[in-house]
Amino acid sequence: MQTIQAALMGAAQGISEFLPISSSAHIVFTSTIYKILTGASFHNVGSEEIFFDILIHLSSLFAVIIFFFKDLKKLIAGIFKSIKNKNYSTEEFQMGKYVIFATTITCIIAFFAKDIAHNLTENPLYVSILLLFTGFILFFSEKLKKSNKKLDAKTSAYIGIAQGLAIFPGLSRSGLTIATGIFNGIDRVKAARFSFILSIPIILIASLIYPMMELDISQIQHFNFKAMLIGCILSFITGYLCIKFFMKFLEKFSLKYFAWYCWIAGTIMIFISLSAAN
Repeated sequence: MQTIQAALMGAAQGISEFLPISSSAHIVFTSTIYKILTGASFHNVGSEEIFFDILIHLSSLFAVIIFFFKDLKKLIAGIFKSIKNKNYSTEEFQMGKYVIFATTITCIIAFFAKDIAHNLTENPLYVSILLLFTGFILFFSEKLKKSNKKLDAKTSAYIGIAQGLAIFPGLSRSGLTIATGIFNGIDRVKAARFSFILSIPIILIASLIYPMMELDISQIQHFNFKAMLIGCILSFITGYLCIKFFMKFLEKFSLKYFAWYCWIAGTIMIFISLSAAN
């Protein structure tokens, strides 16, 4: 892995992980364009790329933890206090319950869909089509929004399903989960906050379990860790800045603007993918 490739993929991860534009799609697109320009193998995702993908996801996860540190501290303290006092109706305990519930549903879906999703990473054309679909979900989520209500078990289950489906590259995790919350009557900012907090356990689980299934550890001594470090730093910085921007953005604007981006980016990549195939 070259430094420029790691830097581009790290920045792409940080920028797109928390914006509703599919980080997996942008990593696929960035890697694909890089391979086209450099003549590298188009259908070869090696252990180094898999390992680096894990690292930049963990870097962006760190950005979430830092940004929402006060919220997480209050949530965890509230859960322990609820258990100690045997008061399970508190807002913090209910939120913790919904996070666990949604994460469990996500893990079940991801377990059965992981092989299909992994194969899609080598087919940017299909990823582009799924990104177009993400655009439609973002565009219509608020137009078809139900009456305002609070987060409950039913809505958290739907959000967990949406997050599980986002294992397919091109389907934005943040986009699908936030849009699902909005569609079910949750305020935009509250839906986004739940989506970001929900990303913590699933990214952590995926980063701990996935390497054991896919990595060839014997090759690790040949990895370019200097390039990976640069990519991780960029992933963290851009991720943090994007969370800050996106939370402010949602206070005033809808997701439809990101829908247009998904349609434009997806269409461009369809043409690039078809040209590369020929």
